[in-house]
Amino acid sequence: MNGYGYYLRYAQVLLRFLPVALALLRDRRRFLLFGPPRRVSTATHRERAERLTETMLDLGPAFIKVGQVLSTRPDVVPPTYVEVFSGLQDEVPENTGGDPMAVLEAELGDDLDLETLEPVAGGSLAFVYTAAYEGERIALKVRRPELVSMIERDLRVIRGFVPLLATFADERQRYSLENVADDFEAIILEELDFEREAAIMDEIGENFADDDRVVVPDTYDELCSERVIAMEFVEGRKITNEDALAAADTDPTEMATLIARTYLKMGLVDGVFHADPHPGNLAITGDGRLVIYDYGMSQRLTPQEQEDITNLYRTLVRRDVDGLLNTLIALEVLEPTVDRVAVRRVLELVIENLEGRSEITWRAIITELLSMLRDFPFRIPPNVMLLVRVGTVGEGVCRSLDPEFDFLGATRSFLVDHGFIESELEALLAETRTDLRESAPVLARAPARFDSVFGQLERGELVVRTDPVGPPSGSDPAVGYAVLAGALFVATAVLTLHAQPYELPSLLAAVAATVQYVRARR
Repeated sequence: MNGYGYYLRYAQVLLRFLPVALALLRDRRRFLLFGPPRRVSTATHRERAERLTETMLDLGPAFIKVGQVLSTRPDVVPPTYVEVFSGLQDEVPENTGGDPMAVLEAELGDDLDLETLEPVAGGSLAFVYTAAYEGERIALKVRRPELVSMIERDLRVIRGFVPLLATFADERQRYSLENVADDFEAIILEELDFEREAAIMDEIGENFADDDRVVVPDTYDELCSERVIAMEFVEGRKITNEDALAAADTDPTEMATLIARTYLKMGLVDGVFHADPHPGNLAITGDGRLVIYDYGMSQRLTPQEQEDITNLYRTLVRRDVDGLLNTLIALEVLEPTVDRVAVRRVLELVIENLEGRSEITWRAIITELLSMLRDFPFRIPPNVMLLVRVGTVGEGVCRSLDPEFDFLGATRSFLVDHGFIESELEALLAETRTDLRESAPVLARAPARFDSVFGQLERGELVVRTDPVGPPSGSDPAVGYAVLAGALFVATAVLTLHAQPYELPSLLAAVAATVQYVRARR
């Protein structure tokens, strides 16, 4: 790509984003360089976010991916923009990036009858067809021929905008912007690798081979290449289509639960997951099975990452502040040198804010968590970012099926079923065992101590002294009886645990002290 093409594209992108950028700058300073900040309504921000979404769709694949990445980063963009960007899907005109037919003719012209091709769908990076092959219909995901050069150019443009954006950002946002740019580039380059996608698709298919409720299309290795993925053609209707659910005699809540547990299994049990569960990639077959399409945005986890991310889910579900702090450091979201006391206070405030709400969602937890961590330099590694996206987008799909769906409840149930956390009863029993273990030495020494106390009582050696809080105005013997009666009643309660009937004399003494207290008062 020559320098002229780069600068032309840079100017084009700048002009497209400039109106919204100026509006955002005026929110901070009414006259750009000076003046008070402006108050802007949520409706205005939503309108701007929708304009940005349309602009990113027009600018092509790289910018669509930018929006998808930003939908998981409330540390960079406000919550309203996160919500709007989360609906950004890979729907672009077929002619963007060239005609995919040129790729098919070059790659599979001798293996397929191209006259049997039928278009199915278009995405930001590829186009999907069906074709006849060995007496069956197969699906072909074809990378757009001019895509790589377009992506490389736009990646340079996006990288060129980082210093400009950093000029208007505070120190925390500059840190986040640099990390977003790095992570975004890694993610989109992985999506361009169709051989990697086919391999991950096969691996996920093997992991669900024994589950007849989930369908992962098989691949045809002999037809796959760097630019084409040939796979089994599985017909299905969009998961959010109410008629499709009714025709398959499938309860929406049941399907939402299946989606949640399927993605939790991928991330927490298998360690390889599909990271783009928007409605366009999920379908339901005629017999009620879940079909998952498009594995470009997928990821593998190392065993350590898998363990740390499982801890993240566990600590969030259990509201474990100390565990959450340790997990965020282990995941490299926070630096090991971070002020742990300050972060702990912030995390406690996050939990307190969430518990004050009538409804708690995964999106609310993540938004609140990352928004409250704004004062601390932090980053979201690509694997964590993709899993956050799985949770927020997946929850959105589940709640579109069942508006009352409890994603956190489904997560807790999954964690219990797979032994990642104890059930409520087991947790209560564990806490009780811990309390008893810690209290046993005290209880064991209690009888001897009470024997000593009663011996002193019998010999008249026990004296209770109280310091006056003000100038004495005369003695009040009732106070001493009241204190003694209270102490003896407590002793009686404790002594009921002892095998010997020590509680009886203690109770009698308590009653006697109470009688003396009443008489003194009279």
